[in-house]
Amino acid sequence: MDQHSSTLMQGRPAFSSPMLKAAVLALLFILLLSAPAMLNAGLLFWVGMTMIQAVFALSWNLLFGFTGLASFGHAGFYAIGAYFTGAALRYDFPLPFLGILALAGIFGALVALAIGVVALKRLTGIFLAVLTVALTEAMAKIIGFSPALGEQDGLGNIPRPIVGFGVFNLDLTHSNDYYRFLLVAVALMVAALWWVVHSRIGRSFRAVREDAERARFIGINVTRVRVLSFMISGGTAALAGALSAPWTRIVTLDQVNWLASTQPILNSLLGGFTSFWGPVVGAAVYTAINYWTRTFAGLSEMLVGGILVLVILIAPTGIVGLLGKLTRRIRKNGDRT
Repeated sequence: MDQHSSTLMQGRPAFSSPMLKAAVLALLFILLLSAPAMLNAGLLFWVGMTMIQAVFALSWNLLFGFTGLASFGHAGFYAIGAYFTGAALRYDFPLPFLGILALAGIFGALVALAIGVVALKRLTGIFLAVLTVALTEAMAKIIGFSPALGEQDGLGNIPRPIVGFGVFNLDLTHSNDYYRFLLVAVALMVAALWWVVHSRIGRSFRAVREDAERARFIGINVTRVRVLSFMISGGTAALAGALSAPWTRIVTLDQVNWLASTQPILNSLLGGFTSFWGPVVGAAVYTAINYWTRTFAGLSEMLVGGILVLVILIAPTGIVGLLGKLTRRIRKNGDRT
């Protein structure tokens, strides 16, 4: 191989990698946008739930993967958004749907702020994780005795909204139309989280995760950074729940218990918590396994558990980390030849 060819090969990844990622994301968005024309109603519902679970997992991984905080009760924030939106639509609150979504995210962020201000000055690690589980279980008990929230039966028959833009109204009552709205909303939320992670705020998150004492020494207010991360994470999880209520048209206590909180953890670990896109990949893989094994009771849990054990043993950084390692090895072998 001559020097000119070697130089071109060395320069190609740096030039083409961002363009390749952008092209892949654009192609994925186009495929998802055309999904209603290609999939039946059942498959389309699974795709919509995968997008919601991906955002939910990204919100959890913002805490764990980028700030070094563990929450084992993250379903509580999801439930805040889901129940608030479900009640607002069910009881016809005099609010526009976009306003309902905004309030759901704000409520989730405010609850996270209250928890963070009280807890994060003293608690981290397993103690914070246990506290979030306890608060989520307490929330489940309160909802279970609230007639307005459906008690043990949950909120059902949630209507899908009509979004008004002045003289123009966007009717989302049909599942295909709401799916497209959901896709755009998820894309905007993912883009916002990507910006946060790659901004100065995200660098502060990573500094606190790596070494809180050193971050404090160089002038970073560690408690403030952790509370901010908790607020963004809680608000995003609440938005994911808010988007899910009109999609599923029912909200139940199954979305509040501690088992629901394991879903974003599993997706993040499966896809790779060290990568921004890891939780998205994990959510897609988990949904695919669940769909293919849906007729075999208990098989999906066994398969996901087995795959997770293999991933932890073979590639602790998840599927994305394993693919990155294989790509680097292939490139290295190509450079040698």
